[in-house]
Formats: sequence, C-alpha cells, structure tokens
Amino acid sequence: MNNMEHMGAHLAFKSRWHKTDEDLCRHSTSFILHNAIRNDFFQSYLYLLARLPLGGGLTKFVINYYSFLAVKLYSLTSEVINGEMQFYTRAKHFYREVPASEEGMMGDFIELSNTDIESSRKFLRNFIGGPGKAGTDFALDCGSGIGRVSKNVLLPYFKHVELVDMMENFLVEAQHYLQGQGKKVDMYYCCSLQEFTPTPRKYDVIWIQWVSGNLTDKDLLAFLIRCQNGLKENGIIILKDNVAREGCVLDQLDSSVIRDLNILKSLIEKSGLTILRQERQEDFPEQCVPVWMMALQKNPTCARNGML
Repeated sequence: MNNMEHMGAHLAFKSRWHKTDEDLCRHSTSFILHNAIRNDFFQSYLYLLARLPLGGGLTKFVINYYSFLAVKLYSLTSEVINGEMQFYTRAKHFYREVPASEEGMMGDFIELSNTDIESSRKFLRNFIGGPGKAGTDFALDCGSGIGRVSKNVLLPYFKHVELVDMMENFLVEAQHYLQGQGKKVDMYYCCSLQEFTPTPRKYDVIWIQWVSGNLTDKDLLAFLIRCQNGLKENGIIILKDNVAREGCVLDQLDSSVIRDLNILKSLIEKSGLTILRQERQEDFPEQCVPVWMMALQKNPTCARNGML
C-alpha cells in the first residue's frame, strides 16, 4: 500500500467521521455516542497508523494530526462520560444571568405570555374533572422558574401545586410572585430535572413546559418514565415546548436542544407513554419556532405487562 493509498484511506475516514458527526447532531442529543465513536474509531485508527510504514514525515504528520483531533474531541466529551456534565453546566451558567421575572421567563417575549396562558388553560381543561379524566388535587410544575405557569394555569384549577426548578433564585422569587396563593403551594424543590423523582402516584397533572430541551435524550426518556410513575389513576403529563421543523437543533446560547415531532414522539413511545392529544400553539408570530402541546398518559398495555 503506497503513500497515495494511505492518504486516500485517511481522507475516507475523515469524510466518514464528519458524516457521522452531522447525523448524530441532527438525530440525537446523546453525547455519549460521541465518546463511543471516539473510543472505537480514533483509538483503533491511531493504533493502526502507528504501525503502518507510511514513510517518516507523512507518518508523523498523520499521527500528530489525528492525535490533535482525538485530544480536541476528548476535551468536549470527557465531562460527558459522567452525565453530560458540560451540557448541563452551560445551561446553569446561562440561567444565572436570566432575570427572575416574567420577562426573564419568557425570554423577552413577554407580549406572548397571555396568549400562551390562554392556550394552555384551554388545552388543560380537556383532560381534568369529570369521569375518566384527571383529578384536580395535585399538580407538579416542572422547570417552573418563578411560577408563571403555576400562577396562571395550574393554581386556578388545582388544590395543591408543587414547583421544581434548578435555580434557587427563581424559587425564592416564586414565593413572592405567588403571594396570595401561597397556601395552595405545598413545596418548592430546588433540583435539576435529570436528578428529580416525583413522588410516586401523587399527581393528577405533571406540567413540563419549555424545559424538555434542557435534557439530553436519555435523561428526558428517564424523566418521562419517572413522571408517569408519579401519576395517579387517570393522571396526565402535559408537555409543551418548542419543536424543530426537522431534526434536532442545538442552541449554543442556553445549551438546549429543539427536537422535531418525530424525535419527541419516539422518546415518548419508548417511555411507555401514549399521546392522547397534540395541538400546535396558535397566534404566535410566524418567525417564532413552532410550539406544540401534548397530553400524555400511561400506556395501559405497558402498565399491564409490568413495564412501568
């Protein structure tokens, strides 16, 4: 095998790597896969290159080049090995700068808050109260921020509401923001959702809005499974979030992802949940990313088979 053939193989491997990287970014947020590819591909490739007679300068150049790539890639994935630490740390740094206010919660789109609230209320009413529907005793607001959804959507319908958010300053402000309705707020949990477990069989409704994109695929899947274990009989999960038009888009600013409907539905199906209803948020400007609401419930087949 001559030097030109070696360089051809090198370029082929490089092209394959870039294609794999693009596919993963488009179809998955599980950065652990990057680590697996690094281990399987780069280590094996470097091992072989070290033993191929490419000729002095070329051998040194190629090995140094790929050693650089491996080190560069490892710097991006080493923290990922222990739970996508970098992905979550960047998000926490971002939210430290977000004001604990309605404007902060809406990302400077405060003019859309009332439209969002009215649509959420209307959607919720389809699933609570009455025979075969969710009760109105307990609701859980996940990624609650200062409690905008709790105040305007959940507290008007439920006897007890609990809030969970990873930012302590948001929850401190929530206690002021929800003054007057504080007696109905039982608990403020300061915890990241990837680490939070709802109390089993406690909640009639678990509301997850504009926060699923802050979880990786595997953590969102695990969280949905834990949430359904937290539901009472006939309980539902409402998932409301930005939805990509195609694939999966990474937002570097706040370290979140926007998944398309197919990806979301795949994760929901894998969790053992079934979609009762889905609706696109209306009356948002066309330039905004589409927002969808989905009502989810335990899949009776999975429950009967003891999968949950």
